[in-house]
Amino acid sequence: MDYFDAVVLGIVEGLTEFLPISSTGHLTIAEKWLGLQVDDPSVTAFTAVIQMGAIAAVLVYFWRDITRIAVAWFRGLVKPEHRGELDHRMGWYIIVGSLPIGLVGFLAQDLIKGPLRSLWVVAAALIGWSFVMLYAERRGRQDRGESAMTMKDALVMGLVQCIALVPGVSRSGATISAGLLLDLDRVAATRMAFFLGIPSLTAAGLYELKEVHGVGLGPTLVGTAVSFVVAYASVAWLLRFVSGNSIGKFVPYRLALGGAVLILLLTGTMTAT
Repeated sequence: MDYFDAVVLGIVEGLTEFLPISSTGHLTIAEKWLGLQVDDPSVTAFTAVIQMGAIAAVLVYFWRDITRIAVAWFRGLVKPEHRGELDHRMGWYIIVGSLPIGLVGFLAQDLIKGPLRSLWVVAAALIGWSFVMLYAERRGRQDRGESAMTMKDALVMGLVQCIALVPGVSRSGATISAGLLLDLDRVAATRMAFFLGIPSLTAAGLYELKEVHGVGLGPTLVGTAVSFVVAYASVAWLLRFVSGNSIGKFVPYRLALGGAVLILLLTGTMTAT
């Protein structure tokens, strides 16, 4: 992998990590287009590590919220009278909601790095989960804000987040859909999707650091930096977008991309791995 590859993949990661269109799916397609071996351990590790740039963007963007939640969580541990506060509860929601994907990701890592790193899987997931997103938009009442969230909401969203380990589903697409089906409004569901992504993506990036040596430190740093800059812009844009628009507006793009990949695979123009 050279610096051009790293910049391209950093842009793709930053643009797609928090949009409900699947960053892993797009990275897999981009890696194939660049002539990289998508199931190579070093390439897989690189995609996980540059996600930390996107996570850094979320940390910066939500710095005040995250600091407030962390302080309230610690305060509630020592002062019981503060445990009913929303920020203290949010701290527990993020912790508990992040546990499922950590456990499943660790236990299923061979499957995630191997058979699931296939463009057949990406295409099928892009198309299949699109209908879940449409159903979530139509089914959810969206009459509950962030203050109405419960531990059940966090746990359900955390469990559904595990489905995003399948490339093409989209982590944000999965968690936002789950939030909508729990009748949360789009902004509350989207913010929670961002918060749940921080522990899981950070852990995945740190875990894969040991494998990224095959790519090299320079390209890895460049890809991560580019991912940070682009992701910061995409986070700000998505929060404004979902305040007045359905996530179903991403579905035509998902269907078109999934269909295009299927055609390329069926005609032998592109191989699956």
